[in-house]
Amino acid sequence: MKLIAQSENIENIVDKDSIYVDKTEYIYNLTKQYDRVFISRPRRFGKSLTLNTIGTLFEKGVEPYFKGTWIYDKWDQDKYPVLHLSFLEYSATDLDEFKRQLCLSIYKFARAKKIQDVLDDKEPNVYITNLFDAMSDGEQLILLIDEYDRQLTANINNPELYEKFRICLRDFYGAIKGKKQIKFLAVTGVTRLKDVSIFSVGSDIMDLSYNNAYSKLIGFTRDEIKHFYLDYLKLGVAYENNKTPESVSDIEIENLLDRMAEYYDSYCFDEFNQNKVFSTYSVNGFLKDIYEKKTVRFGDYWYDVGGLPSILKNYMESHNLDIEKLLTSEIEIPYNDFKNPTSLIDINENVLMCQTGYLTLKSEIVPGYAVTLGTANREVKSALFMLLGLKIFDTTTPAFALKNRYVIETGSVDEIISLFNEVLAALSYDKYPVKDESVLRALLQVYLIGKNHDVRIEQNNSKGRSDIIVNFPKRRVVLELKYTDKVSSEKAKLAEAEQQIIEKGYGLENLGDRELIQIACVFNGAKTKRQITMYKNVEE
Repeated sequence: MKLIAQSENIENIVDKDSIYVDKTEYIYNLTKQYDRVFISRPRRFGKSLTLNTIGTLFEKGVEPYFKGTWIYDKWDQDKYPVLHLSFLEYSATDLDEFKRQLCLSIYKFARAKKIQDVLDDKEPNVYITNLFDAMSDGEQLILLIDEYDRQLTANINNPELYEKFRICLRDFYGAIKGKKQIKFLAVTGVTRLKDVSIFSVGSDIMDLSYNNAYSKLIGFTRDEIKHFYLDYLKLGVAYENNKTPESVSDIEIENLLDRMAEYYDSYCFDEFNQNKVFSTYSVNGFLKDIYEKKTVRFGDYWYDVGGLPSILKNYMESHNLDIEKLLTSEIEIPYNDFKNPTSLIDINENVLMCQTGYLTLKSEIVPGYAVTLGTANREVKSALFMLLGLKIFDTTTPAFALKNRYVIETGSVDEIISLFNEVLAALSYDKYPVKDESVLRALLQVYLIGKNHDVRIEQNNSKGRSDIIVNFPKRRVVLELKYTDKVSSEKAKLAEAEQQIIEKGYGLENLGDRELIQIACVFNGAKTKRQITMYKNVEE
């Protein structure tokens, strides 16, 4: 079996005979149609490999790295020197050091390509202008800029330094605008911000972040996974069903892909809301685990490596997120907030959540109409609520200890309620006070989803909606929550919750052979209580 690629360099992937999911048709069309492009994607989606592939094609052509790919007999470009700048490599805390490192990269490029008489300067915008001036008539280069916004995202909570970096970047992009010495320019980043000149009126850079034609350029489609990773899919089915890979049926492969889709699919970067892609890093991690650990495990791969970007961590230090809104399946935001965010300092929080990968597009993008966002899949939803949990709860308390991992799945009702009270005791009450039933429900949902449980929120059946349903392979737990701040009303509230469960039949729909536990419970929000004070297993 070919290895799963772990490199952002196409040469390394080919040299090690690793799997390369062929995106060269998109790259061919991109370079034919445009001279200057920008593409925004979350971290760990494949932006760097995309730029590296473009650079390798322009610098070395198709031999020997593109044999067997779509582009092999179609690429007809001349070879050009490639200036590849990765802003991840430069300082985000010291502006002068950032400038020195960026200028050094340009200097090393000029020396390697024997471009003589480049005048020295400490300002990147001046230095790159000097590079262009030193180039011979008709001489051109390819300019690739990876993670252009790294220095901005690192300084959300430092407006003064943010502004200094912004001005430096504005001047740098002003210096490269319209330069005939650039044959092709590609820029990537997480955010797209109007206060950086590459997105200003008159910019010659085409923003393809939500362009339908290139919405599958970065990320894996279901068909690509089935085609390029078929051996791994067969192996996964074989391990699950104790059979040989050769005997695995197409239906079984499709079933595994369905489950993979629930966890890792449905990111949308398409203005028409048609094309969806899987997270590349998550798919690679999942399939690599099948091979190495001989098991099928739906883990949280994306969050574990880069899923908590500094941009969001820094933002959350100075902003409270609207938890109840994030719990809904769809969030509507104004068109202009989505399309033209001004700066990170005052960006709409849901736009930022979308740009960092925690939310994704759920509607078409139509000028003048609201844009709908929501979570893409179970992995990212779990990651989002794990992130929220870090802000809401004191995660060093016993409620978050490993010993509680299976309490809800296998424990008694007493143990389940005891765990929930430990969770609620770990709340930051000054920031997230429990004042009513909806807040109580939201906070418990944050905990449960953050632990990657299969949580159904306000699950509908023919008679009404339950507050929380948690599904496991052999058990279903139903919670009907009531709130009070008076001891005198606890019994009545409990009776009300119990009656609702009985009358509405919460949890009975599509139960199968799972054990059903229906719990009516009352939370007393008085300062001296702040816990679930009464509860009942309705089945008893």
